[in-house]
Amino acid sequence: MADVEPFRAVRYDERRAGPLDSLVAPPYDVVSPEERERYRARSPYNVVRLTLPDDESEAARLWDAWRAEGVLVWEDEPSHWWLVQDYVGPDGVPRTRQGLVCSLRVEPYEAKVVLPHERTHAGPKEGRLRLLRALPVHLEPILLLYEGSLQGLVGGPAHEAGLEGVRNRLSPFQLEPWSALADARLLIADGHHRYETAQAAEAERMLVVICPTEQEGMTIFPTHRLAQHVDSLRGQEVASVEEALAALPSDRAGAVLYSGGRAAVLTGEPGELDAAFVERLGPGGVTYTSRTEEAIAAVDNGQAEAAFLVRPPTVEQVRAVAERGETMPQKSTFFYPKLPSGLLFLPV
Repeated sequence: MADVEPFRAVRYDERRAGPLDSLVAPPYDVVSPEERERYRARSPYNVVRLTLPDDESEAARLWDAWRAEGVLVWEDEPSHWWLVQDYVGPDGVPRTRQGLVCSLRVEPYEAKVVLPHERTHAGPKEGRLRLLRALPVHLEPILLLYEGSLQGLVGGPAHEAGLEGVRNRLSPFQLEPWSALADARLLIADGHHRYETAQAAEAERMLVVICPTEQEGMTIFPTHRLAQHVDSLRGQEVASVEEALAALPSDRAGAVLYSGGRAAVLTGEPGELDAAFVERLGPGGVTYTSRTEEAIAAVDNGQAEAAFLVRPPTVEQVRAVAERGETMPQKSTFFYPKLPSGLLFLPV
């Protein structure tokens, strides 16, 4: 059973810290060095100063100073929170995603309570572990998926922040223990490195957002691959990228290879996911983008030799991989929007 509890949060006091819009930031692993400086410039209290500090001791020093100054304050009582995110996806469609913010007991994967689907790398986990040991606070929630539906809140939010075009609304509330979670398996959508860091630190609990999958706002978008070099590949050439994407087979993996101004359909195996198929082809110097037009432009501008345009997996496909105990290649899923960092904090 997923052990979900309310928690006594630490949060920003906007009367002292300033507007919440100036204090939040995306998760640490999607913030570039340039973006880090942009968020730092927004406020001397922006959360990137904790999630992406110059060094771990600096983050601990700032936390203590902000607590002493009243920039960060304790909530009076433990609560669950309900997060509502209004957004327009990369496809241009407006949607709303909702989820429960709570404290979750950290379990070993073998317990089959929390399921991973993506491979992790040692470097990021080492950095997160140093930070967690220096500053024993869960600074950012991870995103977990629950196969089902939940009743959200009605009424106005207690806190609200805009971030990169996403409106985030947060409300505290009291929740009876979820009988629906008795047999649930929670799928990690975003946050594999942070979950495994909590395991390595032997943390008892961590900060999570649990999103039910039975909601219109639960979306996965594709992550296209840009390659600096590729081996000779042959596919069915078509007139345009749009036609090639439409021609991808529905019963097996596929990808559109765009290079030299031409598009071709490549076909994989039944039961294989597009990202795994592209990885098997062995492109070199791979980077990623979620936007088709950016992938095409990178090839046309000479920034990449080729682009592999793929389809997003479904939530059901991701869960099936996880339940088989398998993992997907890096950047196989792009859950949007990202959870904002800085709304709430959970001291260990």
